[in-house]
Parts: sequence; structure tokens; C-alpha cells
Amino acid sequence: MGTSGRAIVGEHLPRVLELLNKAFADEWLAYYQYWLGSKVVQGPMKDAVIAELLQHAADELRHADMVTTRIIQLGGTPVTNPREWFTWTNCGYDAPDDPFVKKILEQNIAGEQCAINVYNSIIQEIGMKDPVTYNLAVQILQDEVEHEEDLQSLLEDVGIILGR
Repeated sequence: MGTSGRAIVGEHLPRVLELLNKAFADEWLAYYQYWLGSKVVQGPMKDAVIAELLQHAADELRHADMVTTRIIQLGGTPVTNPREWFTWTNCGYDAPDDPFVKKILEQNIAGEQCAINVYNSIIQEIGMKDPVTYNLAVQILQDEVEHEEDLQSLLEDVGIILGR
């Protein structure tokens, strides 16, 4: 990114890079959680859940790419060691150890709710101090809100099948 593009961030640059690296770690862990969940999930509506999890995994990977691009534009370096994702993460990683569809959906709903809070916080904190990062966070937040809604709808359908 050019000097004028970096200059708009000014003194807030270290904090913006910190927030973006934390989001970067979250996105990679979310990607893996979705992807692995899609491989191990069992139970009613499994095929519909697999399709949704794979779509969400692709979206999380796209988010990681978007965040990485912004980090690099700002002259920063994304977290380069996957082991460090666990140090940087806001939302953590919830291993799909219980493959039952209801549990997988609940885990991923919790992850989306955390992501919604993270991106909403970034939007609130960054504001127009960095309009490019602000717009990036708004775009990703829109996806995360949609993901939560998709997963909750599937969970409701599974609940009906299971008789709650």
C-alpha cells in the first residue's frame, strides 16, 4: 500500500494490525473447524449440514485471505506459524470430537456468534480511523451474521426431526 493509504491509519497502525492478526487466526481456525466438521458429522440432515459447513469453510478461507491482504497492505505480517493461532485467537477452536449433527451445529453457531462480536468490536473501535479496515470488517460481519442464521435454521430443522 502506498504512503497515503498507510497515513490514514496513522498512530492507530499497531492496534489495527493486532486486531487484524487476531481476526486472521480466528478465520483459519474457523475454516478448519468447519472443514473437519463437514468430514465427521453424523445424524439426521447430514447431507444438508455438510453442504452448509463446506460453504462456510470456503467463506472463512476467503475472509482469511481478505484479512491477510489488508495486513500486508498496512506493512504488517500475518501470523506465520499456525501454532500461534491459538495464542492470537479471539474465538478459539472447538474440536468436533462429538460428530452428532446437533453438537456440530451448536459449536459452529457459538463460533459465529463470537465472530459477530469480534467484527462488531473492530467496527466500533476502528470506525473512520481506518475506513478500509472498517469496510472490510463490515463485509465480513455481513457474512458471519448470515452464517449464524443459516446454522440456526438447520439446528431448528434438526430439532423438529429429533422431536426436540
